[in-house]
Amino acid sequence: QVQLVESGGGLVQAGGSLRLSCAASGRTFSNYVMGWYRQAPGKEREFVASFRWSGGSTAYGDSVKGRFTISRDDAKSTVYLQMNSLKPEDTALYYCNAQSVLYPNLLYWGQGTQVTVPS
Repeated sequence: QVQLVESGGGLVQAGGSLRLSCAASGRTFSNYVMGWYRQAPGKEREFVASFRWSGGSTAYGDSVKGRFTISRDDAKSTVYLQMNSLKPEDTALYYCNAQSVLYPNLLYWGQGTQVTVPS
């Protein structure tokens, strides 16, 4: 049973930082792309960042480039999202996901963690 458990969300003032964590379990993720997405109230889910576990190539959404960094800890099977220079428009529910490179229909989501940046 694949599980993705996010943590680290909270309320932070504009300009501050947060680090989100996604603990992955239930299988080996070496041939998966791990990603972070977010969804604000009334808006569609938006791509934030991703990396391929094998090889480590990364990608970022335009709105977070230069402010957010995705990384991993292999020993802990955990993916992180370091968020700096936070803005009110970063307020959203942040989701972790894992998608198989070989079988894209194998797609898993966590339950989400809330990030709030008051204006």
